Amino acid sequence: MDSTTFTVGTDSRGVVELTFNRPKLHNAFNDLMIKELTHWFAEAESDDSIRLVVLTGNGRSFCAGADLNWMRSMKEYSAEENIQDSMRLDGMYQAINNFTRPVIGKMGGAAIGGGVGLIAVCDHVVAVEGAKIQLSEVRLGLVPAVISPYVIAKIGESYARSTFISGQPFNSKHALQIGLVHQVVPQEELDSTVEMVVERCLKAAPLAQRACKELIKNVVEHAGDGHEEISRYTCHAIANARVSDEGQEGMDALLSKRPPSWLESKE
Repeated sequence: MDSTTFTVGTDSRGVVELTFNRPKLHNAFNDLMIKELTHWFAEAESDDSIRLVVLTGNGRSFCAGADLNWMRSMKEYSAEENIQDSMRLDGMYQAINNFTRPVIGKMGGAAIGGGVGLIAVCDHVVAVEGAKIQLSEVRLGLVPAVISPYVIAKIGESYARSTFISGQPFNSKHALQIGLVHQVVPQEELDSTVEMVVERCLKAAPLAQRACKELIKNVVEHAGDGHEEISRYTCHAIANARVSDEGQEGMDALLSKRPPSWLESKE
């Protein structure tokens, strides 16, 4: 699909780089960007040629959260209009969070407010040293409500309490310590480090990779159902994987001491 708020490039491996392209506004999102991102990920879900997506931003910032002009328009919204608007925003986060292929965050600059939510829905995030991160909502008289399920899933209740209630900015090193990002590198190493993460992901069997994301989601969502229920689910999951075409191919490749077919086709 064509977009006015981001660019999309795909290489021969099926690696998509989706770049937020509003650099003068620090890639802040508005209703159009929300709509376009949601639609793109919905369409991409049915495109089996896509192996993974790298999310990044053009310019000095990854994403500065909500566009001020968009926020100005919301100031006059009714309660119902605010609810509908927030549901559309959550639809964007859900579309990325539930995407069945890996989503790699390439964070070359600041992530503020809702931009932190975009970091939180990535599977693996590489951030540059010194990048500013801030859950700034309370300093505007607001709360990070829509992004809270995704951020809390990453950093836990303790750090959510610490970061949500103060709105204090922190850097990528602290983000690494609390589990929001996974690697912090110098600016000159960002591209090469992300490429290493991509290469590691491409070594995985595509359908098994999707099954892993589903496995994690289901185990987390049903953690309160008791060990017996979780055990039943996980035992069925591995049994299904073993008899799948990829599982059979992977085990045969291991026993035959050869690369599996998904690596042969890649090479």
